[in-house]
Amino acid sequence: AYSINGALYSNLSFDYTRDFDPVALVSLVPNILIVTPSLPVKTFADVIAYAKAAPDGIDMASSGNGTLQHLSLEMFRFMTGSKVNHVPYRGGGPALNDVMSGQVKLFFSNGSSVVGLIQAGTVKAICHTGKGRLKSLPDIPPASDTVPGFEAYEWNGVFVPHGTPTDIVRKLNGTINAAIASSEVRDRFEQLNIETRPNTPDEFRGFVADQMARWGKIVKEANIKLG
Repeated sequence: AYSINGALYSNLSFDYTRDFDPVALVSLVPNILIVTPSLPVKTFADVIAYAKAAPDGIDMASSGNGTLQHLSLEMFRFMTGSKVNHVPYRGGGPALNDVMSGQVKLFFSNGSSVVGLIQAGTVKAICHTGKGRLKSLPDIPPASDTVPGFEAYEWNGVFVPHGTPTDIVRKLNGTINAAIASSEVRDRFEQLNIETRPNTPDEFRGFVADQMARWGKIVKEANIKLG
């Protein structure tokens, strides 16, 4: 939400970059493109071809207007030149239910919440929106292998009020980096497709700026406004 809301809402009472200072990036979770098992596609290239061949475009679910899943759908539209009909749901659960039943056949799902369904064969995974291979689902390739630059993450980070003393920010950063580097945390995160990256406050600031620019462009191109 941090990197998206500034573009979605014109009436926020605060400014993300002015009012907060970054401390550390804690975690990143890619989306996983899942489809109804009966859909005759196996790869991301197959999905793109399927979408382009559909006279009226393809219906694709999201977990709601303005969510990362919605913006991933819009990114798919713009980066592949496909026609996509957005089907927003009130959360990921209802969207997953309809993908399983075949009511809607495609969905960029949160990469942590769908692991069990993929392993059970209830839905079919096509690709994920991160980098490299996922430890829990190593057979699923990244979308960027087919469409370079196709990346999307839900992420969590720690911020403090602007003007917080630098020594406090550095101490917090060190403590957080130590925690996410521990084998216990790392192993549990990997089971849920959660990525961690040791980082400095300045590196986190650069990451946030990149995310805000990326999603601000998508929001503008798709003309999405929530308030």
